[in-house]
Amino acid sequence: MQAEVLRIIEGGLTGDRTKVLNYARTLADNLEQSGDPRFAKRIRTTLAGKRFNVATLDGLSSKPVDQESRMEIVDVEIVLPEDVDLILSDFLRNEIDGVVAMRGKRDILARHGMDAQNYLLLYGPPGCGKTSIARYIAAQTGLPLVTARLDSLVSSLLGSTAKNIRKVFDYAAKQECVLFLDEFDVVAKRRDDENELGELKRVVNSLLQNIDSFGEGSILIAATNHQDLLDPAVWRRFNKVIEVPMPANGELEAYAQRFIQPYMSTRIKPKLYSALGGLSFSDLSTATKNAFYSATLEGLDGMFTAYHLARETYLLKHHRLDDQEGFIRYLIDAGCTLREIHERTSISMRRIQTVSRAARREE
Repeated sequence: MQAEVLRIIEGGLTGDRTKVLNYARTLADNLEQSGDPRFAKRIRTTLAGKRFNVATLDGLSSKPVDQESRMEIVDVEIVLPEDVDLILSDFLRNEIDGVVAMRGKRDILARHGMDAQNYLLLYGPPGCGKTSIARYIAAQTGLPLVTARLDSLVSSLLGSTAKNIRKVFDYAAKQECVLFLDEFDVVAKRRDDENELGELKRVVNSLLQNIDSFGEGSILIAATNHQDLLDPAVWRRFNKVIEVPMPANGELEAYAQRFIQPYMSTRIKPKLYSALGGLSFSDLSTATKNAFYSATLEGLDGMFTAYHLARETYLLKHHRLDDQEGFIRYLIDAGCTLREIHERTSISMRRIQTVSRAARREE
């Protein structure tokens, strides 16, 4: 299989698409025969003309760079459907699937004189799925995902940020794609901010002009955690504005069953969900990994318990363990037994029982 990989690389470097296709198919066949059907399927899905072919990124091969730093100001990615697994409320699922479906209705809209505008603005707390939604839309439409890199897009040279914005939109116009502008407030901030210089106004003006002329065949997605900072004119450019809030109980339970339960040595008890409340999906992912790490260090072969997860979620919320009573109450509320708390924390059983009795009296 090493020979196939080398031939694929050679084909890519020389622009020989036929060579890339043929050896990629051979690689998939060999992987399947050697016992790796999952990776073989991913290769075939990537090659499938219905979703993506080797020529798809030809128009996006030469990325724009910042004049000062010479850093690329976009990232380009092909996202496969199996790479994105989202937990969304019914409302969000319907709205996002509507954005995907609308792209296939462009001919109908055109016959009625309607623009097939697909401009989506997502806002809400960090870690709740805005980036994942952009990836999902790219995967479902089969379009390349072009993500603007804010670290290199915003230049220290006067006037260069506006030019970089123009470069990003010109680049995305070369081929139909999903253009994703994360941390949107950085370049779309209110122009009436007295603390900002005239450069901000030029940046926002450039942004608005480029949004207005963005290609109909593509999808524009902007995301921000600070919607209050956005210039009022920006909101009017998006035909679809959706809040992505903190996950509700139903989404938390669905996430736990799908992504946390497989790593737990016991079944999730309903009380554990109280420990997960107030956390974003990103927080839950972090807590799950940390619980996995802690259990592995204890020699549990990676299968963690409710205690491990409750402890890690408590740390994510409080960042410290100096409030012993609060920590004990949290573990009890999460469904941990008094004996388990004693054995895991070395806190005296008398102290744990005292806290437990006090909690019951308050209920």
